[in-house]
Amino acid sequence: MSSESFQNFYREQWGERWAGLDQSLRQAETQVARRNHFADVSVEGLRPFGPEFAHCFEPTDSLRRELPRGSEGLLGFYLMDPASVWIARALNVQPDDVVLDLCAAPGGKSLCLIEALASGSGEILANEPSPGRRERLMKVIQQYVPRDVRERVRVTGKEGGLFSKSHPETFDRILVDAPCSGERHLLENQKEMTVWSPSRSKRLAQEQYALLSGALEALKLGGTIVYSTCALSHLENDAVLEKFLKKKGDRADVTELPLPDGAERTRYGVQFLPDRLGYGPLFAAQIVKR
Repeated sequence: MSSESFQNFYREQWGERWAGLDQSLRQAETQVARRNHFADVSVEGLRPFGPEFAHCFEPTDSLRRELPRGSEGLLGFYLMDPASVWIARALNVQPDDVVLDLCAAPGGKSLCLIEALASGSGEILANEPSPGRRERLMKVIQQYVPRDVRERVRVTGKEGGLFSKSHPETFDRILVDAPCSGERHLLENQKEMTVWSPSRSKRLAQEQYALLSGALEALKLGGTIVYSTCALSHLENDAVLEKFLKKKGDRADVTELPLPDGAERTRYGVQFLPDRLGYGPLFAAQIVKR
């Protein structure tokens, strides 16, 4: 019954397009091999993924089997969804910024943010409340980031909403890659599918709004938030932004992100959809505090 209600829930939102989206979610996930800025590894023989994805390559079978290491032992590539690379870079981190990655695990986006800070004096707080996921995040940072740069990376395990009180108006830029329905992974997990209900997306949307509201309090005036999810449910994307603007619109603006090739404009953000691109889904919107 849950599978049927799942199909009905998304068919109601996406109409005729849902059949193609559903099929694309069941295909193997497209990834890029993003070159690690800190590792001196060769890219000879690797095919660039595309002009909007600098330092990203199509992973070869040999690279998937074993990631090469640079001379200092750091891993040379990180495999991730190409849209995730774009979203991390959309935050436009500057070398001297103080940055918060609110829901940082597994760490691919954090690595992009850390690289952007490397040439300056900036700092990043990578937060992940789940102990298991936080352990994985710390391992990724150790495997990819040199020791001197790691000194400017702090990993914490707070509930995301607590930063509003512990770090008021502290950060120049905040990435809120919020926990979401993650329909691609949901379809791979029959156990979760058997207990799925429409209330799951509604509950997640409430949590996402709370994270976004807390992030606004932790952001400096003039600072930027990028809010993102890998959800297809409109409740977790534009609807969260709509609620945010109704309640916080006197203190923040949703500003337009650039539209990459193949991505689609929504009411408040941009979305990468797998039926047309072969990767995603990922949604992103940009907020500036005033």
